[in-house]
Amino acid sequence: MKKLINDVPDVVTESLAGFGRAHADIVRVSQDPKFVSRADGPVQGKVGLVSGGGSGHEPLHAGFVGKGMLDAAVPGEVFTSPTPMPIVEATKAADGGAGVLHIVKNYTGDVLNFETAADLVGAEGITVRSVIVNDDVAVQDSLYTAGRRGVAGTVLVEKIAGAAADRGDDLDAVTAIAERVNANVRSIGLALTDGTVPHAGEPGFVLPEDEIEFGVGIHGEPGRERIKLEPADRLVDRMMDAILTDLSFEGSPVLLFVNGMGGTPLSELYILFRRAAEILDERGIELSRSLVGNYVTSLEMQGASITLLKLDDEFTQLWDAPVHTAALRWGL
Repeated sequence: MKKLINDVPDVVTESLAGFGRAHADIVRVSQDPKFVSRADGPVQGKVGLVSGGGSGHEPLHAGFVGKGMLDAAVPGEVFTSPTPMPIVEATKAADGGAGVLHIVKNYTGDVLNFETAADLVGAEGITVRSVIVNDDVAVQDSLYTAGRRGVAGTVLVEKIAGAAADRGDDLDAVTAIAERVNANVRSIGLALTDGTVPHAGEPGFVLPEDEIEFGVGIHGEPGRERIKLEPADRLVDRMMDAILTDLSFEGSPVLLFVNGMGGTPLSELYILFRRAAEILDERGIELSRSLVGNYVTSLEMQGASITLLKLDDEFTQLWDAPVHTAALRWGL
């Protein structure tokens, strides 16, 4: 294993320290307990947004803390859910008096620990709502989650709900918008190789040179099937078919998001985007907004995911609204 690290137990601590120094104008970093919050937070009178999960998926979630998106993020150890206490402290740091929304990916540890934290801060008088993101169409019968996994669609939930909070929506309205985004977003991923968790020292799985994992999870969970490596266009055809047969996108403009898993060149992501856009054209589906890049990674996994979101006028307005975070910036 070759990694640019010092001691394995210090990976998250040192990474957070570097992140905080690099983006000191946007975030504050707490190391005990570990969480990231807005440098100008809490914003009084605004609904606070908090998300989190295991490290190793950067820039998710800390990279999305800032104006127009999250108010705080809670990183666990690599691929490990954060415990309730840092979630409690992050929630307090995000609370501007208008309540807090927890945006939680659908993994059992994340769901349970965020629920516990919500109960604890609720006892202190902070009103918390939760939205569980479960956009992964790859999951059919999973041994790793109770239902569908939360994957790259989480970024879109955080951005659109964050913009709603910024414009002054109350907690019930922000929650409803987050739930509506989740209901209208679908994702699927594939992997050519797995990432290596530092404390494990070896990849979670090894694929033959001519095979890929179709429908892989962001922690390297098995997908729908292992298939032979095919040309990029054929793989995109498979991915788009899985998404478009799961939810009807006809009649609505869409946001197309092609996400890299950490080890895939941007040039290859644009090859995937090109074919996905062609498929939308063939189906008569309007491509209205786009995002391409490494936003929800799986360490150094070679792979990618495709996400589609059905847009309406409100979603489009909120997507276009100003955002200033380490990983997303526009309109300011």
